[in-house]
Amino acid sequence: MGLLNNKKVIITGGASGIGEQAVRLFIEQGAQVVIADMNVERGQALADELGQNAGFCQVDLSQPQQIEAMVQQAVEFLGGLDVLINNAGYGIYGRTHLIDPADWYKIIEVNLNALFQTCRHALPHLMKQGGSIINTASVSGTRADYGFNAYAAAKGGVLNYTRNLALDYATDGIRVNAISPGLIETPLTTPLRGHPGALAEYLHNIPMARAGQPDEIAKVMLFLASDLASYVTGQEIAVDGGVTAWNGQPRFPHHFGDTIIR
Repeated sequence: MGLLNNKKVIITGGASGIGEQAVRLFIEQGAQVVIADMNVERGQALADELGQNAGFCQVDLSQPQQIEAMVQQAVEFLGGLDVLINNAGYGIYGRTHLIDPADWYKIIEVNLNALFQTCRHALPHLMKQGGSIINTASVSGTRADYGFNAYAAAKGGVLNYTRNLALDYATDGIRVNAISPGLIETPLTTPLRGHPGALAEYLHNIPMARAGQPDEIAKVMLFLASDLASYVTGQEIAVDGGVTAWNGQPRFPHHFGDTIIR
């Protein structure tokens, strides 16, 4: 369909999972994409596979100087910038009194502070002609999870920072939105999906009763990056199989069937 013809895009965490699928889909739709990732082998291989419209830039998002250099290199490769996707992130499990403070700070650094840094350096380029920023948040930022305190705190920050950016740059022609994935089949969720008990409870709590696929997130990114979303800004879109639609009360149809109760 060519929804992104000639659009110039940076995707962080673009070497695998959701990011990789977004890279593939965006190039299919006519974009030029820089894959920004720590994994040199995977990132460069993906760029080589996809040809001249893809480039790779190694970056450690916990290092602000590397972020600045990455944005500059990406803009030079692309010849400008239309879309920034802040997709990279990770979390660890552990209650607050048990986790190492260093883990807390690193998670906040990569999931939230790095997003500020990429936006800070990308915005002057986006302001030249307008564009779109898409931040990968999480349902863990909308509502909390047991044991994922730092991740929940960081992603909650991502959501409100997204709204702030949308307000501050609307008159510059820049739209800023967030996507909140639920359980998605990516390398990052392998430890959770690999535990039979946890997976069974996960699926029980997802109204659609399945994990999502990375391309199902990438398609929403495509919508937000394209002119189809020209009047959408400051929004969080949950792509979670219905998880955040549920308030946690019992599944009454499982107990009462189709009986009418007055």
